[in-house]
Amino acid sequence: MQKNELIIKGSKGKHISIDISYKEEIPKKPIILFCHGFKGFKNWGNFDLVAKEFSKHNFVFVKFNFSYNGTTSETPLDFKDLNAFGNNNFTIELDDLGLVIDYLEQNGEKYNGNTEEIYLIGHSRGGGIAILKSKEDKRVKKLATWASVKDAADFFVNQDIAKWKEDGQIFTFNSRTQQKMPLYFQIYENYISNINRLDIPKAAATINIPWLIVHGTNDNSVPLYCAEQLHEWNMNSELFVLENADHTFGGKHPWNDNILPADSKHIIEKTISFFNGNT
Repeated sequence: MQKNELIIKGSKGKHISIDISYKEEIPKKPIILFCHGFKGFKNWGNFDLVAKEFSKHNFVFVKFNFSYNGTTSETPLDFKDLNAFGNNNFTIELDDLGLVIDYLEQNGEKYNGNTEEIYLIGHSRGGGIAILKSKEDKRVKKLATWASVKDAADFFVNQDIAKWKEDGQIFTFNSRTQQKMPLYFQIYENYISNINRLDIPKAAATINIPWLIVHGTNDNSVPLYCAEQLHEWNMNSELFVLENADHTFGGKHPWNDNILPADSKHIIEKTISFFNGNT
């Protein structure tokens, strides 16, 4: 198994850190791009084991950090750049994902990848980004969303927008790191200015590629009804509900075991089968 690590320039000039896992001996494998969620990063928890599992089953698995996710190329496991985190927004992530697709389209064959078969997996808010990109970028041929959000507008529910505008920022607490992480008002302005491009419900309804929607019944971060709503908007999608699974499908950070949690393994097997054309 090979794992290549590299850095490319993101949509606003900051770095996108990427790692690519693949088997050398088999050429022309489908390429999977994995989009992490809010307060996530490419090496979170058991994500390295997820990459190994997919690459073992003859995919090129690419995971990356959105350029403004708060980590840096020097500190990929820690949120050292909170100013970047506060300045992140949905269009930055969409454009970053486009640049990673550009890189793989041009260089995928170096990793024994088939650049005509590019698939997306998005977790949580990364699922919303993957849905939007699948609608706007015809290079994406298949999609799987894990515990995905259903609407970018939900991010602003219960916020006092006038006070947020006046103060310039609000804070989200990271219980794992004990950090108060800023969210600058620009993310709301960015959403309003790009509301048509960021319309996840509309994008979901118009996606015409194979789409697997995965969700757990014990998800306390993004409720199960979000997956049910996405499926209702696009009845050509396949909804897979995993009983008793939580938002991270058994994963946590740090993950110190060398085996996947059972729920993660279950959804990986389901996603592999789906990407291979089985239901």
